[in-house]
Amino acid sequence: MLEKGETAPDFSLEGSDGKRHKLADFRGKRLVLYFYPKDDTPGCTAEAKCLNSSIGEIRKKGAEVVGISADSLDSHAKFTNKYGLGFLLLSDPEKKTIKEYEAYGSRGIFGEGTLRKTFIIDEKGKILEIFQKVDAAHHDKEVLAFLNGKSSSK
Repeated sequence: MLEKGETAPDFSLEGSDGKRHKLADFRGKRLVLYFYPKDDTPGCTAEAKCLNSSIGEIRKKGAEVVGISADSLDSHAKFTNKYGLGFLLLSDPEKKTIKEYEAYGSRGIFGEGTLRKTFIIDEKGKILEIFQKVDAAHHDKEVLAFLNGKSSSK
């Protein structure tokens, strides 16, 4: 089980910008790495839009936002364009990274799939915080509270 203080698992995934990205690409800044079930669904859209609305504040805190789902790059492009998302989405169709970050499991009536889960990773690749339960419509507030030094209880 992944815990705070551990080194975050590495990844190498294609991004919505057409480039391949690894965890090491984000060294030197904090990373808000969030996992979500599916592009352009109500909860995932609410989460992406709220994070996007606070992207400037998050970046002022020295952090970058990156979303990961099993959706295709084409799906990510449509989702990004439809909502004007200003951050990177990574595609993990084989769910390898999703599973390494323990963001895969039972979604109740929706069956097995990607769970809504967020990791804040420090400048050196260590896990600072794990949000196991995410309030999709207000997740930006939770992330900013943590980045501002207020401890999370989640």
